[in-house]
Amino acid sequence: MKEKGFFVLLIVLLVVACTWAVGTGALHMSPGQIAGMLCARLGIDAGAAFNEQQENVFWIIRLPRVLMAVLIGATLSVSGAAMQGLFRNPLADPGLIGISSSASTTTVLMIVLGGKLFGNYESVFGQYGLNVATFAGALLAIIIVYRISQQQGKTNVGIMLLAGVAVNALAGALTSFITLLASDQQLRSVTFWMMGSLGGANWSNVAGILPFCLGCIIGLPLLAKSLNAFSLGESDAANLGIRTERLKTVVMALCAMGVGASVAVAGIIGFVGLVIPHIIRMIIGPEHRSLLVASALSGASLLVMADLVSRTIAQPVEIPIGIITAMVGGPFFLYLLIREKKRTTII
Repeated sequence: MKEKGFFVLLIVLLVVACTWAVGTGALHMSPGQIAGMLCARLGIDAGAAFNEQQENVFWIIRLPRVLMAVLIGATLSVSGAAMQGLFRNPLADPGLIGISSSASTTTVLMIVLGGKLFGNYESVFGQYGLNVATFAGALLAIIIVYRISQQQGKTNVGIMLLAGVAVNALAGALTSFITLLASDQQLRSVTFWMMGSLGGANWSNVAGILPFCLGCIIGLPLLAKSLNAFSLGESDAANLGIRTERLKTVVMALCAMGVGASVAVAGIIGFVGLVIPHIIRMIIGPEHRSLLVASALSGASLLVMADLVSRTIAQPVEIPIGIITAMVGGPFFLYLLIREKKRTTII
């Protein structure tokens, strides 16, 4: 009963956060006006007064931005929770095996050298050219890490973690090298993108990431039973009939798909996949059926509120959302490290 109440609270918080974010900004909209504009699209007269400017801002600017924050926040959080279960490490996150860093490398490559190396890529992919490159980088990272970690037909989790460290280091070095070749304008674009932002949100971007993010958000909770068994140990999970190799492959593929799509449109947004699952685990425990769904709801609310802060705290300047999440997540990460240190007994 308490768990049901907790989920109701998370849903209410998400609705409140979305309503607050949609209505707050240079042009204010009340909850009644927001409801009226939604009802008007359905052909229902709710009796709320709103003008054309408010309607345009709501449908063209605010709503797609909030929906993108919901999708990305839920994707990063549920991916973090799944990877923490897969690696049996509460400090794991989607960037652990190089997904984010590799995706950022291919994005920087396209921003700086895309025109020289792939002159016609914009005519082929249009506005989705950068998204395709970023997703390809995430997929490349997961393939490299997965192939290296294969040992006698099985995936060695320890080797996978070390391979992820190596991929992160290599991707960081390549990104730095490519940045040296950038012009001032390109350098500004790269720097702003790597700090994370939802400023470019529109309906095309939302539609572009929707299938990838939903695949991750819906697909990972369906693996909750297997992740629960896997938390007992790989051998015990296999004895319970869990196809452990298939589980590792599917979890990593879904995380790469969702995180890659998120990075493509919003840049690198850190700590969401680390902080949220850990907090939820402390509140409701490690059972993955509840943990994954609660993480998705909480991550969506967190990113909606972080984006609201990023675009309103220093108006008219917009602070990159990655800075906001780092300022919240960094101190909490240090707290987790200190907490784990105190719990560890040195023999």
